[in-house]
Amino acid sequence: GGVIVYEKLQGLLDKTNKTPYQVSKDTGVSTATLSSWKNGVYVPKADKLLILSKYFGVPIEYFLEE
Repeated sequence: GGVIVYEKLQGLLDKTNKTPYQVSKDTGVSTATLSSWKNGVYVPKADKLLILSKYFGVPIEYFLEE
């Protein structure tokens, strides 16, 4: 679900010293979308995960593994 994805995203943010706002600005994935994952409101869509995986240079599977 979204919570796991957000935890993985948080790990990447920590590693790269980026903020959700910066990522949002750079990728076009809104901070509201990121927050909704964090809160478990939405399950992330594959297209968004693909954008983020390309942005951070990780395989999309990184976000999908439990």
